[in-house]
Amino acid sequence: MNTIFQFDTNLLFLIHNIFYNHVFDLIMPLITALGNGGMIWIILSVVLLINKKYRKTGIQCAIALVLVLILGDEILKNLIQRPRPFVAMSNIQLLIAKPLSYSFPSGHTSASFAIVGIVWSKLRKIRIPVLILAVLIAFSRMYLFVHYPLDVFAGAMLGLICSRISISLSNHGVLIYQSKVNQ
Repeated sequence: MNTIFQFDTNLLFLIHNIFYNHVFDLIMPLITALGNGGMIWIILSVVLLINKKYRKTGIQCAIALVLVLILGDEILKNLIQRPRPFVAMSNIQLLIAKPLSYSFPSGHTSASFAIVGIVWSKLRKIRIPVLILAVLIAFSRMYLFVHYPLDVFAGAMLGLICSRISISLSNHGVLIYQSKVNQ
């Protein structure tokens, strides 16, 4: 396990060394803030819920976000308890406020990719911008030394899994509703 964590740490430094610049120091905190509390994704879900044509997709987004919160933030983070990079490396100067929760998996990334999974399968017109924003949010978490690459990868996988579960749950709920209507 130490080999995996050392590789993860080395990859984090490689990412930061390749991409470090003063412009990113200004932009990355703003990008990461878009994902704080999943707010950008909650807003998108509400907009979809308001529009009758996209209500089912909005419900799927909301379910996926709740699943990510429960599975990622409440269960996995507390079960695994991986310290964040800035805790393990005391010489890091953070550009954002210190997150208080554990590192694994990345909640920002989980929420982002939960929405990507649903939007990708349901809303062709906005799928690329949503994917780009999700990738930028995920990248910002590593750039800012609040997550390791493995945290971000696991967050993306968790988000995509939650999107699939959400779509399945809502489709099953629709089938139950339709069968009751047809009786």
